[in-house]
Amino acid sequence: MLINADRLQDFITEIFTATACSEAEAARIAANLVEANLTGHDSHGVIRTERYVGWLEAGVQLPDQQLTVVTESPSLAVVDGNYGMGQTVGPLAAEKGIEMAKANGVAVVALRNAGHLGRIGAYAELAADAGVASIHLVNVVAGLLVAPFGGRERRMGTNPVCIGTPIEGADHVILDFATSVVAEGKAYVALKGGKPVPFGSLISGDGKLTDDPSVLYGEPTDDGVRTAAGGPGALRAMGDHKGSGLALMCELIGGALTGAGTAGPGRQRFCNGMLSVYLAIDAVDTDHVYASLAREYIDYVVSTEPADGVDEVLTPGEPERRRRADRLANGIEIPDDAWASIVDGARQAGLAVERIAAYDRA
Repeated sequence: MLINADRLQDFITEIFTATACSEAEAARIAANLVEANLTGHDSHGVIRTERYVGWLEAGVQLPDQQLTVVTESPSLAVVDGNYGMGQTVGPLAAEKGIEMAKANGVAVVALRNAGHLGRIGAYAELAADAGVASIHLVNVVAGLLVAPFGGRERRMGTNPVCIGTPIEGADHVILDFATSVVAEGKAYVALKGGKPVPFGSLISGDGKLTDDPSVLYGEPTDDGVRTAAGGPGALRAMGDHKGSGLALMCELIGGALTGAGTAGPGRQRFCNGMLSVYLAIDAVDTDHVYASLAREYIDYVVSTEPADGVDEVLTPGEPERRRRADRLANGIEIPDDAWASIVDGARQAGLAVERIAAYDRA
């Protein structure tokens, strides 16, 4: 399936409008998911549609929620997302942090009980657009997916880390990665007929390294659904002990400290916790040298001779910009199984048959 981004966004908007979400929230969800596909983060894109619809129907995530402020000072806010859709409560938390940082130079926002926040790089981009650097540590409550370094059993979530900064006169630099070898969504994309995951990104229940995503998902349930909780295996932490250590810190700081909880026992309702630090560039860069020093250093880094088999060295965020330009021009490719799951999500949401048929190539 090759589909124009605007048309895809219209379809996803219609799907979520058919749920309990308001039209404004449906549009936000669709824009966020399609933007993830445009940047090449298909794991956090429209393949999430069916899962989101199911969560809304089951009450795991709630429509049209606002943030509740738990405690607040000029440079610190602890906020509760009330299990609202991440595409609503996530930007609200980020906008609060940006506003506080612009006023006070620095801000820390601890977000608890957020619905799935999607691509975390979107929040770093939002901050960078406002002239604010940011650091984000995220955990996944009730999201046991990843085996720690040296283990074969699930003990952690995929726990993204994101760091972003604006640079005057240059593109934003946005580093955004899961602390597992691959994000769960990438394994799901592979399961649905998309790009395979690297060998060794998963470990089977008997401790063997594999690239087979079915060890994570197991057999389909009676209704044909395959969930990441169903398999005997696990994703593996990236970078051996280093990635495993980062994932642990996300659980402690993004989860336990924010009050969201951890991936461990005791919490059964899915949510994200996110601890974010926001730094206003103007407040920190008192000598006004940051932009020139940053540009000079980036030029130095990318000027290195490429290694064998590599065309050029890129900065974090550059692959996403290039992929976005290509997919805007040429369309977004969606594997057949992934498209079928989106159509299933549309049916589950109650979207009219004729509206589904208007988008479904069948």
